[in-house]
Amino acid sequence: MTVYKHELKRAKISLLIWTAAISFMLGVCILIYPEMKTQMSDISAMFADMGSFSAAFGMDRINFGSFIGFFGVECGNVLGLGGALFAAIVGISALAKEEKEHTAEFLLTQPVSRNRVVLEKLLAVFTQIVILNLVSAVVTVISVAVIGESVDAKVMLLLFLAYFILQIEISAVTFGISAYLKGNGLGIGLGIAVLMYFLNIIANLTENAKFLKYLTPFGYTEGADIISSCSIDLKYLAVGIVFTAAGIAAAFLKYGKKDIG
Repeated sequence: MTVYKHELKRAKISLLIWTAAISFMLGVCILIYPEMKTQMSDISAMFADMGSFSAAFGMDRINFGSFIGFFGVECGNVLGLGGALFAAIVGISALAKEEKEHTAEFLLTQPVSRNRVVLEKLLAVFTQIVILNLVSAVVTVISVAVIGESVDAKVMLLLFLAYFILQIEISAVTFGISAYLKGNGLGIGLGIAVLMYFLNIIANLTENAKFLKYLTPFGYTEGADIISSCSIDLKYLAVGIVFTAAGIAAAFLKYGKKDIG
């Protein structure tokens, strides 16, 4: 597991910064809820009547005044979009950075096959995502306990699971793309994550664009849908699993033939 350990060592500073930033924002988001709670009934009614804006973020389908509704919209965006950006960054740089940083010699001197290199790099990417989500979950549990709110554990678990799968999908897709890159693909990775986020917003605005939910992992992480149905939409999730598998397969197929110089 030399490559795996090497990848985690190289990524530790970035992982620490992103994990600290997202966890801190989640904690602050939860801790300010008691201060806003007394005004939430009025705010919830106002947001629910804001037409397209409310529909775009699902605020017309949940009670924004309740803690779980507040968490699903506000805190969900922190973990959803923040986690997606992080996943895109680690995924898009995993296989392309050897040529960018001129460290291909390290890989070529290791007694491992190309497929083993891809596997260990992929595991390193997934490990970083697991660490980010575990720390975020722990911070969330502690913060909820501090403010003394009672929550539906199943719904919270589903929300975190959905965002975790979203990050795995985006990292897998960008990981596959990175196998085809020879330089810095950071802009491409971030662009994909942001595009996926806005595709879901567009899909929420009109029924004619509803099909876009099949193209974005944010389609199955919609907080309003998970909270109201207490489940993850399996039809969108199934498509996401296909995209995840395709990204991983593309990485193995391309990297095995790639000229690493």
